Amino acid sequence: MSIGEGTTGGLGTIRGRDYPTIRQFTVFLENRVGQLLDVVRRFEGSKVHIVALSINDSSECSFVRFLLSHPEQGREILERAGLALIETDLIGVELPDVSQPLLQICTALLQAEVNIVQAYPLLMRPNDRPAVALMVDNIEMGMDTLASKGFTMISERDLTDAD
Repeated sequence: MSIGEGTTGGLGTIRGRDYPTIRQFTVFLENRVGQLLDVVRRFEGSKVHIVALSINDSSECSFVRFLLSHPEQGREILERAGLALIETDLIGVELPDVSQPLLQICTALLQAEVNIVQAYPLLMRPNDRPAVALMVDNIEMGMDTLASKGFTMISERDLTDAD
């Protein structure tokens, strides 16, 4: 049997809005005044909103990481601008309503031996709850662990619907 033989339906659900991860776009920029503004302005007039942002920089260059409300359209905008980009899947998780929500998330992932590589907050609140984006060293194990502990995951649909 060849790959795809006997399947019902396309592969759209693999990266569709219901896929349980959220996509991060990393763009390389020269560390010059106005570079970030130039990229941010490219979304002006579109339905794409930046819902999370992280910047790592050095004296020569910067890596800007975005989570976007409409990732397919956002990727097109960044590609049309001629920007080299890297696409990565992250876990989006709502912070539970407890006094130390990050402690609970970190503890759950530690118990499963899942390492957090990057973390940053979302600028908007899907479902009116604070949330974070996490890059982990084992995304499937991280998602399974957090879901089994009762944490609410955020999908790309949550970022789109929050517009």
